[in-house]
Amino acid sequence: MKITKAVITAAGKDQRSLPLQRLVDRDGEPKSAVQIIIEEAVAAGAENIVLVIAPGDEDAFRRAVSAQAQRIQFIPQLASRGYGHALWCARQFVGNEPFLHLVSDHLYVSNLPKRCAQQLVEIASADNCAVSAVQATRENMLPYYGTVGGRRVTQHKNLYEIENVLEKPTPTEAEQHLIVPGLRAGHYLCFFGMHVLTPTVLEILGESTGGTGNIQLSPALAKLASRERYLALEVAGSRYNIGVKYGLLTAQLALALHGADRDEVLTQLVELLAKQKHA
Repeated sequence: MKITKAVITAAGKDQRSLPLQRLVDRDGEPKSAVQIIIEEAVAAGAENIVLVIAPGDEDAFRRAVSAQAQRIQFIPQLASRGYGHALWCARQFVGNEPFLHLVSDHLYVSNLPKRCAQQLVEIASADNCAVSAVQATRENMLPYYGTVGGRRVTQHKNLYEIENVLEKPTPTEAEQHLIVPGLRAGHYLCFFGMHVLTPTVLEILGESTGGTGNIQLSPALAKLASRERYLALEVAGSRYNIGVKYGLLTAQLALALHGADRDEVLTQLVELLAKQKHA
């Protein structure tokens, strides 16, 4: 499986502005959040990238991704029918090929020399199937994420066969349907904000487009697990949801503390904390 296409969804109500926010990346350069996400995809091998956006937002996003404009296409989500529908809007771009999918309100910091998306793409290529990145997440964070249940792949520490997917489950639902043997008590495998998906997902999403309600991705991924092999990779890294309270601040600190200006930032933080202590 060779993955050369990427789809980034940025059409949601909150996603119209968050990806345009500017941060200082690990290389010390100011960039929009969406540009940082695009660089994550490019480093994983994506040669062509589509941004699914709300109508009227193309000019703003085009300015935000100017450094990578030659490889970017824009597709408007003409009807506000949810996350899964936004992904389905990219079906003609995807065609019959597997693709990397990232959300536009998460930033990523890897614990390895390889970026998080690179780790994911390598597993998908080796196992020739869909793979979602996941992170062991505390129970109190379940309202923010899709969550998977399954079993660990034999002789693989961080790889799981997905058996079930629920969107933002309650703790009771998670305890009943999403327990993964080997995880710490009170922790579940929640989506990381990036996936390598097969065209089958778009076929499943297309089965729901005839109605009028919202179309979500998690139910389609649950169906995918029943139709073909579908894995979850516990990525060596962290995700930072810039859409939650203090999310941009936390993401900026994470980028800074893993970047070229780490020492300068640490010095400024120590000085700030010292001032607060004596205030």
